[in-house]
Amino acid sequence: MIRINLLSRKKRAAERQEKTQVWLLVALGVVLLEVVGLVIYHGIRSDELRAQERKNQEISSQIEQGKRTIDKHDEVKQKLALLRAREEAIAKLESARSGPTAVLLELMHILTTGRGPSVDPSRLVQIRRDDPAAAFNANWDARRLWLTSFKEEKRRMHIDGLARDGEDVSELARRLSLSDYFSGVKMLPARRQVDSATHVELVAFSMEAEVKY
Repeated sequence: MIRINLLSRKKRAAERQEKTQVWLLVALGVVLLEVVGLVIYHGIRSDELRAQERKNQEISSQIEQGKRTIDKHDEVKQKLALLRAREEAIAKLESARSGPTAVLLELMHILTTGRGPSVDPSRLVQIRRDDPAAAFNANWDARRLWLTSFKEEKRRMHIDGLARDGEDVSELARRLSLSDYFSGVKMLPARRQVDSATHVELVAFSMEAEVKY
């Protein structure tokens, strides 16, 4: 009986030792798995961190590029504003130089026999159809009227002149009203006077109109 008990104790001790070893192996395996998992997780997070850093660098580069572009944009805007100011100044000079010249040429054409005002032909045809009296007389002798004064200030024209009779003054007013260069033609009170040299009775007249150029 004593021998059997000793064998049983040895057997139980061996089984306990075997179980302990198994648990140790299991624990070691778990630890190894955790270590491997941590290594893999760390590697993944490191890759993600590097990727995020690259994105941050790209964004920073884009921001810097945007700032440089904005700076250049402001510079370009300033240059464009300067160019526009120069163009406007040149346009005003050209207008001041060519505008009055064109108006004087138009006035010369109006006062030239066989000529007439600058007017759209289709508009003139419509005017003659609607009211023939509103159209200018192509056969008018412009030598029956002449100007003695011409003033233009802030695109407002004032002229003085002499004419043989009132119809000549009316013809000038019609031509000015039809012209593309004038608008708002207004006849001022006229008076009759006798020329001291020829003793011919004339009509002294004045007119005002807006100049378009």
